[in-house]
Amino acid sequence: MTAVLAAAALLLTAGCSSDDGAPPEKDAAASSPSAAAPSSPSGKAERTPPAKGSVTVVRTVATGLDSPWGLAPVGDGDLLVSSRDEGTITRIDGTTGKKTELGEVPGVAAEGEGGLLGIALSPDFASDHMIYAYVTSASDNRIVRMLYNERKPAGEQLGAPDTVFRGIPKGVIHNGGRIAFGPDRMLYAGTGESGDTGLSQDRESLGGKILRMTPDGDPAPGNPFPDSPVYSYGHRNVQGLAWDREQRLFASEFGQNTWDELNAVAPGDNYGWPEAEGHADEGGFHNPIAQWSTDEASPSGIAYAGGSVWMAGLRGERLWRIPLKGTEASADPQAFLEGEYGRLRTVVAAGGDRLWLVTSNTDGRGDPEKDDDRVLELRVR
Repeated sequence: MTAVLAAAALLLTAGCSSDDGAPPEKDAAASSPSAAAPSSPSGKAERTPPAKGSVTVVRTVATGLDSPWGLAPVGDGDLLVSSRDEGTITRIDGTTGKKTELGEVPGVAAEGEGGLLGIALSPDFASDHMIYAYVTSASDNRIVRMLYNERKPAGEQLGAPDTVFRGIPKGVIHNGGRIAFGPDRMLYAGTGESGDTGLSQDRESLGGKILRMTPDGDPAPGNPFPDSPVYSYGHRNVQGLAWDREQRLFASEFGQNTWDELNAVAPGDNYGWPEAEGHADEGGFHNPIAQWSTDEASPSGIAYAGGSVWMAGLRGERLWRIPLKGTEASADPQAFLEGEYGRLRTVVAAGGDRLWLVTSNTDGRGDPEKDDDRVLELRVR
C-alpha cells in the first residue's frame, strides 16, 4: 500500500456496511506478491490523472424509476435499466427521458437484496440482440439471457429467458449481482456469500467470488482453476466491475463493519474474507488499493473514466473518485455529490468524460423524494 493510502486509512473511522446499512458484524485484509502493480500491458507509459478532480451534473436523464439496479447503454444514446423489485427492464430514451417497458423477466424472486439485479448486453448485441441478466430465483442466483425484439409491442419485447449459469448461492443479503462483458468478450459476475461467510474461502462454492465464463456459461479458457468459473475468491459481496484502458479489472466490495474495498483483481488471488477485511499485513491475501469506513461508502457500481475509478456509494450517499497509477491509487480518494441525491447504486461510463449515474432511494432503505429514482448524466475530470 502506498504511503498516501496509509495516511488516508488513518483518517477513516469504523462503521457498518451492507447494502441495507444493517447492523455490523466484523473483521480485517492482507497482501500477496501478485498485489504489486503490473506494468502496462500495452507497453506504453501511462499518464497519471490529476490528484483532484471534478464532477458536474449535466442533466437529469430520467425520473420516476422503481428500485433501479442495472444499467446498460444500448449504443444509440438510449439506456436499459432493470428494476430489482418489479423484475422489469425498461428502455429510456437518452434525449427525452421517455420510458418504455420491454417486459417482465419471469422467475424473479425479489426479497431483501435479491431480485432482478445486473444487466449486460451481448458483445454481439448489434446482431444477436441478447440481453443478459443476473436474477435471484426461488432457489438460487442465476444468469439468464433473453432475445430483445423492439418491433413487438411495449411490454412484450423480451423473449423467454434461457438460463446460462445457475447455482450461485442466494440469501436475503449479499447476493452480489453485477455482470459485465470484459475486453476479452468473456462474461464476469460478482457474487456474494449470501450471509454464509464460509463460502468465500471455499473454491468449490460460487459464493463470494468473481466468476469468469464464456457467453454460454462455461468456464472461460485461461481461468486460474481447472474446469472452474472461479476467477478470484475471498470476497464478501462484489457489486462493481470495471476495466481500465489497459484491460485491468477492478472490483468494489462491501465490508462488514470496518472497511469497504476497491480491489485490483488478479486471477486466482484470495481477497481475504472472512479472515481479513480491508488492509492486513499477514495471511497472503491481496490487499485493496483503497478502503473506506463503511458509513462513507457501502459501494455498489464502479466505472472507469479519465484515469480514475468512479464508485457509487449507497449508505455513503456519495460518488468516490479514485485516481490510478497502474493498479495503485495515485492520490487520496475524493468524494462528490455527498448527500445531494441520496443512495447511489450504479455508475456506467458514457464515453469520454461522461458517466451515467443511477440513484437507489426506492429500494426500501432510502428516503425517496418526488422524482426518485433517477438517472443522471455527469461530466467528470
